[in-house]
Amino acid sequence: MTDTASAPALPALATGSGPVIALLGAESTGKTALAVSLAELRGGDTALRGRRVRVVSEYLREFCDARGRTPWPEEQALIAAEQWQRITEAAADGSVVLADTTPLMTAIYSEHVFGDRSLYPLALGHQRLCALTLLTGLDLPWQPDGLQRDSPGVRAPIDALIRRALAGAGLSFPVVYGAGAARPAAAMVAVRSVLEAVLGPNPDSVSGSTPNEPAAEGARPRLRCRDCLQPDCEHRLFTGLAAAASPRGKPSPTRTIGSPRSASQAAPPAVLPLPLNGL
Repeated sequence: MTDTASAPALPALATGSGPVIALLGAESTGKTALAVSLAELRGGDTALRGRRVRVVSEYLREFCDARGRTPWPEEQALIAAEQWQRITEAAADGSVVLADTTPLMTAIYSEHVFGDRSLYPLALGHQRLCALTLLTGLDLPWQPDGLQRDSPGVRAPIDALIRRALAGAGLSFPVVYGAGAARPAAAMVAVRSVLEAVLGPNPDSVSGSTPNEPAAEGARPRLRCRDCLQPDCEHRLFTGLAAAASPRGKPSPTRTIGSPRSASQAAPPAVLPLPLNGL
């Protein structure tokens, strides 16, 4: 592997920029659908209600569609730079940005496909500027999508690389599970917490509502175990993957939100290719 190739410097977020919610995940894990669904929730009773929200789509998709091919090794840094440039521009007016991937995903695929780790320092540096990093779980069935996707078998290795990179950089990452409306509802637990910490309480949002149950007026919502935000609370089905993906086999600083399948309900390998005894 090479770590020495140069990458263009990426701009920092300007003063007054809005918070960036980064959606990371292996292929076909619902990142794009989650970004769109979260943006649509801003009209409802959520932490996003009444706020300016912008979705930044994945530039790689645009690149592949325009050229009819996947990127060459020397084009990876430019793709990462364009992705981050679009994120910074979207956040510049104070909007909450839902980023359907960040330069870190470009760095991940550069290592996986080309054995090139040169993009990690800048990518992780800018990942730290994101207010929240959400990792989409592997519980959704894989779907083909032209040049954008490889095969179901690539999802577990990519997931492991994402976890390893984030854990190695000391970045926490709630893992989002659930099908249909359950996925954005679960993600909103983490989004609400972060936005209230960064921007303060949202006066346009009705206090106390959660994806699980309404709370009495003025009361703090009670989160069920599956939606708690405590570190290392990911379902046992995914413990092996998290441990294998972390440096020296230590658990990753993950927090699970949503509903991963129980061990007794585990999907067949074609749907959920997770080696539980390590990678």
